[in-house]
Amino acid sequence: MASRRKQLHLAAHFPGVNNTTVWTDPQSRSQIDFSSFEALARSAEAATFDFFFLAEGLRLRESHGKIHDLDVVGRPESITVLNALAAVTDRLGLAATVNATFNEPYEIARRFATLDHLSGGRAAWNVVTTSDAFTGENFRRGGYLDHADRYTRAQEFVDATRTLWDSWDSDALVLDQQTGRVAEPGAGRFGHRGAQFEISGQFGVPRSPQGHPVIIQAGDSSAGRDFAARDADVIFTRHGTLQAGQEFYHDVKRRLSDFGRQRDDLKIMPGVTVVVADTDAEAEEKAAHIRRQQVSGATALHLAELLWGIDLSDRDPDGPLPAEDPVVGSAVVQGRVQHSKDPLATAKKWREAAEANGWSLRETVIAQQNRQSFIGSPQTVATALDEYVQADAADGYILVPHLTPGGLDDVFERVVPLLRERGVFRTEYDGATLREHLGLPTPAPGRVRTGAA
Repeated sequence: MASRRKQLHLAAHFPGVNNTTVWTDPQSRSQIDFSSFEALARSAEAATFDFFFLAEGLRLRESHGKIHDLDVVGRPESITVLNALAAVTDRLGLAATVNATFNEPYEIARRFATLDHLSGGRAAWNVVTTSDAFTGENFRRGGYLDHADRYTRAQEFVDATRTLWDSWDSDALVLDQQTGRVAEPGAGRFGHRGAQFEISGQFGVPRSPQGHPVIIQAGDSSAGRDFAARDADVIFTRHGTLQAGQEFYHDVKRRLSDFGRQRDDLKIMPGVTVVVADTDAEAEEKAAHIRRQQVSGATALHLAELLWGIDLSDRDPDGPLPAEDPVVGSAVVQGRVQHSKDPLATAKKWREAAEANGWSLRETVIAQQNRQSFIGSPQTVATALDEYVQADAADGYILVPHLTPGGLDDVFERVVPLLRERGVFRTEYDGATLREHLGLPTPAPGRVRTGAA
């Protein structure tokens, strides 16, 4: 008997801290008005997506002392937005990015547990970290955290929040006919003592319908992969080819057993862009137009500055790449992560590609943006999404639109029906909680996690 095909997991991303969105397109709507968040969330739920994903930064980035032209000024705080979306959706998971460096476990545990109750068990926390002193200036501690200590704090942060969530047993609320629900004595009592946190008290939010909010983590380093294998339910990553995706997938899945976990306990969902048109040729032309919109001359210079670490504001984006070598450790663009681990080698690679293809600086930057993309007719895109998942390059994808809130409409309306025809995507929600959508186990109260501090 043939084995059952893997089911795809899909999520909708609402960007706000990157250069994906084309702000100048006539179809682009507000990035801060609630109607935009609601429109994308409602469409994603109608398409039975697993969850709606909000990115967030803690400080507006700057370039040459001015606010970066790709950042959203006035963006509402993510959990507040999701609490409002909980009232206008019924099944869609609601995921917020919240920093583990500049927050405290009690407050984050309380906020996500509240969202989980208000939504009926649909909350998710995308755990991020930072060692950026520029961002740290917004907080009392400043930029105190060494880069190497980010995951040390984050792991203990997650342990502490889980201690709080586990402080209520699922039956700690008993129904009294006259007074309503009353807590059993001792419900919510907690204590955590570690190198990063020493806290104790009583947690005021009862255990939620899915036990714990879903934990999402993004990271590609060895430490980040171990963090995901130990603590995450979903890992959000990016890989430009099928082979790179398969290598990452197998490496992270292999690490799960080191922490006493099963292969299906962690879902790998890369962030991807999708461009759909009537034919493959039209889609390729549309994708090229979108990339030119996304990477203007000014944007190309910003992104090149991130690699070179020098002021390129007086350079011609349609001219050649800088002849200088990158300055390692520079921070010309404040509040932006330098993704290249070896700027000198990356600059060499860019120069070789530019020379071989006759590319300008802007054309090189466009070509080197390596987010995985699925481009083609609805049939081509549906086939590719399915084949990548069946080939163990992913368990599903977080789709990143170039327009909000309507940038994924072609996927919702033209691709999803084809995935359903292939028998690899649900036609309706089978459960009520996000853990049920993702096929994840519900954690038992007070469980012992292998590898926990």
